[in-house]
Amino acid sequence: MTTHTLEVWGDLACFTRPEMKVERFSYPVITPSAARGIFDAIYWDGKREGNVIRPYFHWQITSIEVLEMPRYIALRRNEVKDTVPGTATLNKWISGAENPEPLWADGGKDELGTDQKGRTQRQTMALKNVRYRLTAKIVPKSGNDRGKLNACFQRRARAGKCFQQPYFGCREFPAFFEYIEDPVAHPATPAALNQHLGFMLYDVFDLRKEIVSDKDKPFITLFDASLVGGVLNVPFYDSDLVKKPGGA
Repeated sequence: MTTHTLEVWGDLACFTRPEMKVERFSYPVITPSAARGIFDAIYWDGKREGNVIRPYFHWQITSIEVLEMPRYIALRRNEVKDTVPGTATLNKWISGAENPEPLWADGGKDELGTDQKGRTQRQTMALKNVRYRLTAKIVPKSGNDRGKLNACFQRRARAGKCFQQPYFGCREFPAFFEYIEDPVAHPATPAALNQHLGFMLYDVFDLRKEIVSDKDKPFITLFDASLVGGVLNVPFYDSDLVKKPGGA
């Protein structure tokens, strides 16, 4: 089964711990879901039918190598409280049937004089100067050609193409990437880091689903994570090591 390796880096990153209710506090290392998002930003394929999507595959992260020691930085950030409207409203904006309504990123309800919530300031404990080596493989859904999917990703990654800018947890923290053709011939040197991280967020989607709906609720999964020699080995999503809601 073909695996793919990316080396990714950036100035800032924040992989928020879900138990932090108000302020953002990052895990010391990228989570499997954030790593999957980087691969998805380079290549993802599926078919939309109304309000549902039929993905052709999902990315299985197999290992994460930490190439720079985790270093924290405290930031205060403005976060928009409002959310983007649903697909139906967005389509009306695109077609010109309705005028677009902006999301205001400054001020609150009192200053704006509207029903919009505006923004709020939050403290963030982020990571700085991060660099990782991510290894993953494509797990196709039934009836899809694994070879074709792998070839499409390789072509795009080698050329540095992506359909949206990859990011490290928050969209304002862009991630840059390089496709590693032969990880054995060009090995990385992980940071000398051994740490038991406890339960870490694995993903917020049920990666096994053949059909994904816009109305699906988050499907939170966790796993017991440990860094050994700067390497985080990620169990397969179907493994019993991945804790799923209701013991699924």
